[in-house]
Parts: sequence; structure tokens; C-alpha cells
Amino acid sequence: MEAPDRRREANASVASESTRSEGRRLGVPRESLVRRLTLAGLLALAVGLVGSGLASALLVNFSLRDQQQRSAEQSAQLLAESLAPTLAFLDMQAAQQALQPFKLRPDLQALEVWSQDGSPFVQWRAAGVAPATLGPVAEVQRSALSLQLQVPIMLRQERLGWLRWHESFDALHATLLRLALGGLVVLGLALLVTSLLLRRLQRRALLPLLALSNLAEEVALKQDYGLRASVVRRDEVGRLAERFNALLRRIEVWHEDLHQQLQREQAAGLKYQQQAYRDALTKLPNRLAFEVELEQQLVELPRHQRRLALLFIDLDQFKWVNDNLGHAAGDAVLMTVAERMAARLRGADTLFRLGGDEFALLVTEATEPAAVCLLAERLIAAVREPLEMEGRTVPVGASVGIAFAPEDARDAQTLLQRADAAMYAAKRAGKNTFRCAEERAPLD
Repeated sequence: MEAPDRRREANASVASESTRSEGRRLGVPRESLVRRLTLAGLLALAVGLVGSGLASALLVNFSLRDQQQRSAEQSAQLLAESLAPTLAFLDMQAAQQALQPFKLRPDLQALEVWSQDGSPFVQWRAAGVAPATLGPVAEVQRSALSLQLQVPIMLRQERLGWLRWHESFDALHATLLRLALGGLVVLGLALLVTSLLLRRLQRRALLPLLALSNLAEEVALKQDYGLRASVVRRDEVGRLAERFNALLRRIEVWHEDLHQQLQREQAAGLKYQQQAYRDALTKLPNRLAFEVELEQQLVELPRHQRRLALLFIDLDQFKWVNDNLGHAAGDAVLMTVAERMAARLRGADTLFRLGGDEFALLVTEATEPAAVCLLAERLIAAVREPLEMEGRTVPVGASVGIAFAPEDARDAQTLLQRADAAMYAAKRAGKNTFRCAEERAPLD
């Protein structure tokens, strides 16, 4: 258990170093959490700043209008007091001189002096301003664009006439517009600076979460469940990293157990497969393996355009061994004979034990039938070599029947029948010899 622990510690160290350098090497994708949080923060900040700016602008607007109205009222009252003597003596020239200082006000549009009987006394209007009708006494009319005042002209408690004062809010609006444009520039700069700071701060704050996401991607791609996330802080992300490490630890153990189980099952399956296709006594491929191989070779025969030879081998005098020396001696004879014949084979030839004292040999490169006949003679000679068993010479020989495909047959059953019939022909010829299928009459 020490090696896995050391590997986990090494992975944790690597993950910690990766976390520290994550801000430099992690590219933030288009749909990243940092980008979404930054946009959300900027949107909230923009809404807050615009809302507060609008509220401040409205407050400043009303405050400046009230201030301008009070100033206009004071100026109009002062002018009305100055006009009272001129109206009493009907001195229009003096009245014009009294109006002259007030014409310098930038927002003033019209000044009208009316007598008590409703006739105009003196008037002044800025360019483009139309004359207005005298309104109610002491009325204050204020709209979004202008301010109108009517102030009575009094002398010794006697009303001599009226002063009409018309003033616009154009300068106020121009000031507010400049303030709004300046505010927008300041807002844009503030949002830009805030975006950079917020992005950096959020990326730094979310760095453990980004590292955890990157680790999850790496685990999914590499299927390496030995990786671990580093716990930077004991906060929500830190607890998430701990739970993620615990999950990886459980998956790693489960994966190792599953891998070992699969290896055991594969080994067992391979063992069972070998047992199913292997003769337990001679360790040669058995009859099942022979049938599969023969079918496969016959299927591939037309494609490769070659000749296949089947040698059916039956031991002579083997029954005498079992009857006189016992089955243990018979098994020993079978193993010895199998070793001798296997030693005479070429690399492409395959020897099978079909059962009892029957063997079969598949020669896939049977280009020359004469070479196959020579191979049969070598096998017979190998079997006939002196064999001592319990101090006695065992008179064991072999009879071989040879059939060729596709000359003698094109299917497995017929080819095996041809080779079997040729083997019996060899036995009838005196045993310890071979015969080819073409040397006998065709099968019915």
C-alpha cells in the first residue's frame, strides 16, 4: 500500500503546483464561469451606476430649477421695485434703463411692463420670442423648458402695474447634458477598469474551481483515477475538492478490483479455451480444434489457390499394448508416438489427436504430392523406431491414409472420409505403410 500512497502524494503535489499556475496556463473558454460572473457583475454594476446617476441627475435638475426660480423671483422683485417710480411718472426712458442690467441674464427671454389698466408700458424680448398674454396676478408658471413670473409693481401700497418675467432652462439643460456626457465617459472608464479588476479577482477566487474542472477533464480523457485535486482553502470549493478526491479514490479502488477480476476471468477463459481445444494426454490439438481448423483451411483454399493434404494416422498393434501392458502403458506409448511424429513436422504442419490411437495431420503447403508421401514415410518410420516398455519391445506401427483438397474433396466430411478409406487401404496392404485416396475407387 506504500506505492499507491506515494503516488497519491505525488499527484497531490503536482495538482497543487498546477493550481498555482492555473491562472497563467488555463485559457478561459467562451462559456466559462469567470466570464459569466464577470458579465453578471458588470451588468449589476452598470445598472446600479446608471440608476444612481439618473436619480442624481433628477435631484440636481430639480435643485437647480428651484435655485434658478428663487433667483428669478428675487431679481423680478428687485426690478419691480425699480420700475415703480418710472411707472408712476410714466417715464418710459427711465423704465428702459431700469431693464437694461437684467437683460444680461443668459436665460432671460422677455421682460414686459404693463400698466394697471392693462396697456403695455415697456417691453423687451430676445430674438425669436413671441409676445405673450398677461396671465393671472402673481402667477408662477414653470414647465420643463421655461419659467414665467408675474410680479405686481407697488408704490406705497398702491398697485401701479405688472412685471412679466419670462426665463428659459436652456442653460440648465446644457449643463445637465454636459454632466450626463461626462458621466457616461466616467461610467465607461469605470466599467472597463472594473471589468479588468473583477475578471482578475474572480479568476483568482475561482482558481481552485477551475483547477477542479480541469482535473475532471483530465481524468475523463486519460482514465487515470489516481489523480487528486489539491485543497487550497477550507471553503465550499475546498470541501467539493475533498469529496471529489474521495470519489476518485473509490473509483480507483473499484477500477483496480475490476481490472484484477477481468484478468482472472481472462486467464480462466484462456485456460478453459486451451482445455477445450487441447488433448489432455498428448498436449496436441484435439478433434474439436481439428474440425475448426479443417473448415477454415477449406474456406480459404480457393482464395489462396493452393493444395491441402490431410493425413489420417492410425496406430498398428495399439490394442495389443492395452491388453497386455495396461492402459497406463498405452498412454505412455501415445505420448511417445506423439512426440516422435511432432518432431518430424515442418513449421506450417499441424498434428492433431482425434481420439484413441487416431491422429490427423494437416499440411497446408502441399504443393507437391510426392513431398507429402515422403512426409508420411518419415512419420511411419518415426513410429516404428524401437520402443521399450517395462523391459519389452512394443510392436507399434502406423498406417496412413492421404487425401488432397480440392482434388479428392472440397468439403471437410468428404475429405475425412477419403483419408479414412485410404488409411484402411494401407492396413489391408500390410500395415506400416500409406495409401493415397486417388489409388482406390471413388466413394459411392
